[in-house]
Amino acid sequence: MNTSILETIRPAGMTRRQFIKSIIAAGVVSSSALLYSNPVGAAPKTSHGAVERLITLNVNGQQRRVDVLPQETLAQTLRNKLGLMGLKIACDRGECGACTILVDNVPHYSCSILTHSVRGKNVLTIEGLARPDNTLHPLQQGVFDEQGFQCGYCAPGFLMSTLGYLKTNPNPNRQELAHGVSGNLCRCQDYDKILTALMRGAEYMRKG
Repeated sequence: MNTSILETIRPAGMTRRQFIKSIIAAGVVSSSALLYSNPVGAAPKTSHGAVERLITLNVNGQQRRVDVLPQETLAQTLRNKLGLMGLKIACDRGECGACTILVDNVPHYSCSILTHSVRGKNVLTIEGLARPDNTLHPLQQGVFDEQGFQCGYCAPGFLMSTLGYLKTNPNPNRQELAHGVSGNLCRCQDYDKILTALMRGAEYMRKG
């Protein structure tokens, strides 16, 4: 500590050594008070407005318990904590659609919504599309039959966006479906082939 500051604040009649000892002692007492403010073994006090971390999510029809940070996005939770790697994180800023999932049948960019915001809602990812007998969903079958994607990185997002759109318009024409999935980008840029595959999948869905 600067000597001039010590001389300014040191009480009259107290030596410099005594004054320094008193400062050290006061620091020890303050640290102890902070360390033992809660009883041994007691849970830390929760500040007002704190968010519960251990929550239950309804994902693909299953109740999943997971420890979630207040600032954690749904994409992070699904991939890193629930092991659902089908959705992809590409731009991570709500621009490409690779991480699209459905929340109560509505498409959302999972990188742009907080996990805590979907509590009590139904979350559907690409892993939840397959039927109980493990056969492909009609949309997946359409993509398979038409070989609709090249690298396939964007495919899960396109499929989930299409499924959400078809719930509002089950029999779209090609232009309408193109508008419905316009929030999804393909790095291979083979949009014509993608639309052909998605239209085929929509046809399969109508046939049941």
